[in-house]
Amino acid sequence: MAKKKKAKIEYRYYQTPQESRILALLGQDWIREYGEGIDCLHFHNLLEIGFCYEGEGTLILGEQEYSFHGNQFSVIPPNCPHTTISRQGTVSRWEYLYIDTEGFLQKMYPAGSEKRRERILRRIYAGALFTGTDLRPDLSGKIRQILDLMRQQPEFYLDEVKGVAMALLVVLARQNHGGLREAKSCKEESVQHAVVKDALHYIGKHYMETIRIEELAAVCHISESHFRREFSDCMHMSPLEYIHTVRIKNVCELLRKTDAAVADIAFRCGFSTLSTFNRNFRQTVGCPPMEWRKRSDHYEQQILKFDVCQKQGW
Repeated sequence: MAKKKKAKIEYRYYQTPQESRILALLGQDWIREYGEGIDCLHFHNLLEIGFCYEGEGTLILGEQEYSFHGNQFSVIPPNCPHTTISRQGTVSRWEYLYIDTEGFLQKMYPAGSEKRRERILRRIYAGALFTGTDLRPDLSGKIRQILDLMRQQPEFYLDEVKGVAMALLVVLARQNHGGLREAKSCKEESVQHAVVKDALHYIGKHYMETIRIEELAAVCHISESHFRREFSDCMHMSPLEYIHTVRIKNVCELLRKTDAAVADIAFRCGFSTLSTFNRNFRQTVGCPPMEWRKRSDHYEQQILKFDVCQKQGW
């Protein structure tokens, strides 16, 4: 009997400004028919907060589907499979915040507060939230305030954004005490995905360093041989291939934003030899680094939406 074909899932990698650790996607670009031409779920390396102003359709979180309409919002942790689909033939207006929660909390909490910071982080990442402004005006008000500040950019706006974002994260952590959410958490993820999720998070944080497979196995609290099997079954690629993919995404970001030498960028992103870097770059992107740099205006399509893995059961 032929083995059942695995469904596709996209990994969409975002990078936040160092100063704020918050990326806002605002304006006309996000008024669209969501889901058009998309046939799979995706997941991110950052916390995603989406606010729907108008429109209607379906929000998929794992295996659960929720009808959405205006004045609703979602809070989706990293590595949680999801997608948004507008009702056919209609457009929806969303805006998004992507927060590097770890980096943000590290800046906000002084040295010596690691345990407190980790406790808040675990609660925020415990599951996804999807609800309405009428049910959670405390959360929706803070989300709208951050979006408006990022759009209007008044004097000292980043200082205010950080304060409001900190309050938002604390409320999210507090409300998840005991694990109760308005929407079901991402327990709909496959068992395999849950096993390797900590490894994905670790790779995203340490890609610029030397990463050994035994380290990833230890993070997931399983043996190395077990980890390799679970990771390959879940991601449809080896751990090393995934590490190279994350590194290539960061290389492309620096190629696009800086004029640094290609070799310097490769080493900065974790590649130990240029031969390994060049081989993996060509395999992932389809052309040499210098050629890609010359046409990096296609960055959004080539990198942020790069299809890197597959999942079962979606």
